[in-house]
Amino acid sequence: MSNPAFSNSPAFTANAAKALARPAAPDFSAEQLDEMYGRPAATPVDTDRMTYEDTIVKTVVSFAILVAGAAVGWFVPVLALPAALVGFVLALVNIFKKKPSPALVLSYAAVEGVFVGGISVMFSSLFDGIVPQAVFGTLAVVGITLALFASGKVRATKKATKIFMIAMLGYLAFSVVNIVLMWTGVTSGMFGLRSQEIFGIPIGLILGVLVILLAAYSLVMDFEDIKTGVERGAPRIYGWTAAFGIMVTVVWLYLEILRLIAIFRE
Repeated sequence: MSNPAFSNSPAFTANAAKALARPAAPDFSAEQLDEMYGRPAATPVDTDRMTYEDTIVKTVVSFAILVAGAAVGWFVPVLALPAALVGFVLALVNIFKKKPSPALVLSYAAVEGVFVGGISVMFSSLFDGIVPQAVFGTLAVVGITLALFASGKVRATKKATKIFMIAMLGYLAFSVVNIVLMWTGVTSGMFGLRSQEIFGIPIGLILGVLVILLAAYSLVMDFEDIKTGVERGAPRIYGWTAAFGIMVTVVWLYLEILRLIAIFRE
């Protein structure tokens, strides 16, 4: 009547000594031992573990495909809406898929690029030169955030993450209400409630700055996750998950900066 968890383990049976006995060490010559000692240590790539370098390569490849898709969307902006719908579905699949798929991540990059290109050409037709401004603004935020994270001056904390989640839920609720009001014609202006003013300042400007800060903190959490994955020796395939996460955050950041500049110039 002993515990089966113990009785099924060779360490706790009557034949434990025999079951756990180590085989005799092989007899190596001095030359063989010297050759084994001189071998280079196994790298994370050899052990199929996640590394910063490999994750950077996957991220760069993903963004290269996104830019190529953006070029298609720029010249064929009519594809922006279907690309947005397909991209949303692919995003959900990538988020809930237990094991990352490089093909799905790269497919999302291509489709999302088409959407970004279509939206960009629409804004460019209304506000001349706005796209380069938004691109440089996005690169600046990403670069500063990465530099602060690499220096250890910025880290994701439990308290800050809790505030971030509450703010994100509030922003999501605001966005849904704003879309409904715009569709029903309750609000006027290109950006709905964002075009309304408080003391002469459009709500969109105030909200835009706050949302860009949220996106920057989201990048910090992305970098933190990558750091954790590398330190814990996560499988190399999860570098694609990191690339997908950074891509989603950067696209969100770009769209928010694009809209912020448009509201300012409006």
